[in-house]
Amino acid sequence: MANNTADHPPGNSVAEGGHDGDFGISMQELMGLMELRSAEAVGKIQDGHGDVQNICRKLKTSPIEGLSGNPADLEKRHAAFGKNFIPPKKPKTFLQLVWEALQDVTLIILEIAAIISLGLSFYHPPGGNAEACGQAAGGVEDEGEAQAGWIEGAAILFSVIIVVLVTAFNDWSKEKQFRGLQSRIEQEQKFTVIRKGQVIQIPVAEIVVGDIAQIKYGDLLPTDGILIQGNDLKLDESSLTGESDQVRKSLDKDPMLLSGTHVMEGSGRMVVSAVGLNSQTGIIFTLLGSSEHDDEKKVKKGETQTGSTRAKTQDGIALEIQPLKSEEATESEEKEEVKQVKKVNVTKKEKSVLQGKLTRLAVQIGKAGLFMSALTVIILILYFVIHTFAIQGHTWMAECTPIYIQYFVKFFIIGVTVLVVAVPEGLPLAVTISLAYSVKKMMKDNNLVRHLDACETMGNATAICSDKTGTLTMNRMTVVQAYIGDTHYRTVPEPDAINPGTLDTLVNSISVNSAYTTKILPPEKEGGLPRHVGNKTECALLGLVLDLKRDYQPIRDEIPEEKMYKVYTFNSSRKSMSTVLRNADGGFRMYSKGASEIVLRKCSRILDAKGQPRVFKTKDRDEMVKKVIEPMACEGLRTICVAYRDFPAEAGEPNWDNENDILNELTCITVVGIEDPVRPEVPAAIAKCQRAGITVRMVTGDNINTARAIATKCGILLPGEEFLCLEGKEFNTQIRNDKGEVITLRDH
Repeated sequence: MANNTADHPPGNSVAEGGHDGDFGISMQELMGLMELRSAEAVGKIQDGHGDVQNICRKLKTSPIEGLSGNPADLEKRHAAFGKNFIPPKKPKTFLQLVWEALQDVTLIILEIAAIISLGLSFYHPPGGNAEACGQAAGGVEDEGEAQAGWIEGAAILFSVIIVVLVTAFNDWSKEKQFRGLQSRIEQEQKFTVIRKGQVIQIPVAEIVVGDIAQIKYGDLLPTDGILIQGNDLKLDESSLTGESDQVRKSLDKDPMLLSGTHVMEGSGRMVVSAVGLNSQTGIIFTLLGSSEHDDEKKVKKGETQTGSTRAKTQDGIALEIQPLKSEEATESEEKEEVKQVKKVNVTKKEKSVLQGKLTRLAVQIGKAGLFMSALTVIILILYFVIHTFAIQGHTWMAECTPIYIQYFVKFFIIGVTVLVVAVPEGLPLAVTISLAYSVKKMMKDNNLVRHLDACETMGNATAICSDKTGTLTMNRMTVVQAYIGDTHYRTVPEPDAINPGTLDTLVNSISVNSAYTTKILPPEKEGGLPRHVGNKTECALLGLVLDLKRDYQPIRDEIPEEKMYKVYTFNSSRKSMSTVLRNADGGFRMYSKGASEIVLRKCSRILDAKGQPRVFKTKDRDEMVKKVIEPMACEGLRTICVAYRDFPAEAGEPNWDNENDILNELTCITVVGIEDPVRPEVPAAIAKCQRAGITVRMVTGDNINTARAIATKCGILLPGEEFLCLEGKEFNTQIRNDKGEVITLRDH
């Protein structure tokens, strides 16, 4: 059977969750199990535990009912298996930020010059017969000037201190803001689990080992888990393994689900097996944190190691992370034993564009200032020597040595003064204060900037490519038009206007062929709008069911996910979702929904006003596109087609892997138009970008007519101006050469 489902144990945590005693499996056993993959993991589960259901029993949970939610039970699980929380990296102290600010090249030059100037201002050699020893040009400074000489060096040091403190405080306040934001995001991030038989969403930090979690397309897994039931499930594990290929997950081949991986296709349920620091992501974070100091030493000593995967921390320090154990990994380890891992150097933190330019300017000014100051000192010394010993005819006398030294010190002070004047001590202060002010101003606009180079990069932007749904639009979708029974309704029709048989088929199709995690909940406040949970397009279809005075939940209760025979989940290439149910007579019925231009091409029949299927030819489809779909799209509506197909029992069970034959010969039930209003602040924001010389482009997977209508409402496309609307295939063709390679600017 295509739908991967395991038999359920009779016990559940509602009855067993309060039992005393230890769990039947330890944290170390679960962690060891999660390191395995594919056939090796399946074999380990079968040999050590029998099946996934036995693991659920040992964890005192039920695949159907989930945990009881009893606080004592949850606390016991926290104590035994840990909490789903990874401690953040220790923030830098204010003194560390001060030290980092002191590393600026301009400030270093100023510090050196200030210290030299300050030190020389306190040097007063003993006097002598100045007239007998000769006089230098400009003479030695008078007593008042000598006593005030320290002011210049002190002023420079004071300006350096101001710059450093402002920079450090700015970085400290930004770090504090981001830590608060990160904490708030973690508290608001929720995941779907089953407790007491109810599907609920709880904060990720409250998930415990033994929870039954529902996963679906688009989810980022917050914990490790073992698959209980899955429908066409594929995961992107590149964040852990580096492999870009999607990994198919099933009970019989690879049931191990790892934290930090993305669900790219399908849906299912898993029992949580490891959380927090004990999950695969937690183990990596632990290694990144604890091995940072050791790895610095290893890199400096040039040590080489083998059989491991290189990872980098945010500071660029190389780290060895052992890969997940599998048969393929074992083979690769044996091959890699004869190879040496190349030495990796510790890299310094990259500077922003502005910081890089200022550093280069400071170095250039410093070099020029140093050259001019050295030249000044040399000219003064040569002038003094020539004028005193050659022109005036004086000879070097022992009693004149202190006077000569005083002259040379004076010349050196003049040189340092030239250097200090050349280096712009106000530049770092001006730049730091202006950037700090800009960051604070952006914070008031809810723009939190952690790295100033991000602002600099965005300041250079000439084009913005924006998604449509949820970015330009409100992502609150509602069915506003429908084509049912040969009639185009400009508003949602009354239930009496639709044939009862057609209405039943439509309601059943929408209720079953949608993710069960998608639902419409009552408003939080009286008089508010209903809450849409899950996929927003499916919420719009469920809203249509409610508008037709019907309820989807009883149908879902009658047909739980375990009874679904096969599910073709939505993905970017399929652009449709289909669910197969087995009938009592042994036949099958498949419900499908998806983009109207995709699904209609696969329809050979359509339900008429009497609820009977009639032949749907190519010319009929073209006429529907022209009279129904295009007018809807031109009004900015997303069009979705809902269809079904029956597979009679006498024809036998079809080959479900042959999608081209299965997803064909459909019968169209309806085509609906879904409205997603443009956010009220978007047109003004786009106009502001255009006035700043930034071209705004919209990228979406919708129908080109829908995209054009939304772009016009947003102000991206302006009447009377030239614009270009391209579909993905046409765009992909135009950016590639004859060899299929993407054309870059360097090719022109």
